[in-house]
Amino acid sequence: MTAPTLPTPPANRRRRFDLRSTTLFFVFLAVVVSVVGFAVRMVAGSVERRPAWVFVLVVVGVASLLGLRRRLHVMRAARRAAAALDEAAREAADELEALSIPRQRVPADVAGGYDALTPEEFEEAIGALCERDGCSAVDIVGGAGDLGADVLAVTPDGRRVVLQCKHYGDAHRVGSQDLQRFGGTCFTVHEADVAVLVTTSHFTEPAVEYAEQCGIVCVDREGLQAWTDGTGQEPWR
Repeated sequence: MTAPTLPTPPANRRRRFDLRSTTLFFVFLAVVVSVVGFAVRMVAGSVERRPAWVFVLVVVGVASLLGLRRRLHVMRAARRAAAALDEAAREAADELEALSIPRQRVPADVAGGYDALTPEEFEEAIGALCERDGCSAVDIVGGAGDLGADVLAVTPDGRRVVLQCKHYGDAHRVGSQDLQRFGGTCFTVHEADVAVLVTTSHFTEPAVEYAEQCGIVCVDREGLQAWTDGTGQEPWR
């Protein structure tokens, strides 16, 4: 039994197909060339008749390129400005966060006793004691022109306390003149609810009498040590 043979397409049909495709390709190419040539002739004719249009087109093209370049430059500058603003915003946020955290005053090292401190360090130590015992808005204002106030604070129950610090040696007692100068400003100028004079020394008897008459709390060497150790009460109590 023999297998049937498939009929082969005539060779002339394949040749006619290839000839048709080639003819169509050249016809399309001729059309494209004609259109391009026609467009070139129109442009050339327009240039000959209206040469100003060439200048206009060139100017428009250059202006477009410059505008595009400027737009890109502006976009880059805007991105840089946005990055700078973002960085500034982050820094501002960090600053606000730092300000919102109450600054804890570092107390002076009193391990060697208050006598080893300078007058400025003594004021800082008193301010640290006030903060330790619950005072808020503690401010060290001692110095030239302090008008008798070295430490300002607000007690836990809301009273304004004004403290003057006298860093004296044991042989140098706080006299009545010191109390009088402090008494003349602590209430009238600083509007103290509680006025305190604290010293590393002691008070003379006239000073104590004047303090009792004016309502000034006197904290001498022993009272300061008891306040520091926590064995005594805070001066505003």
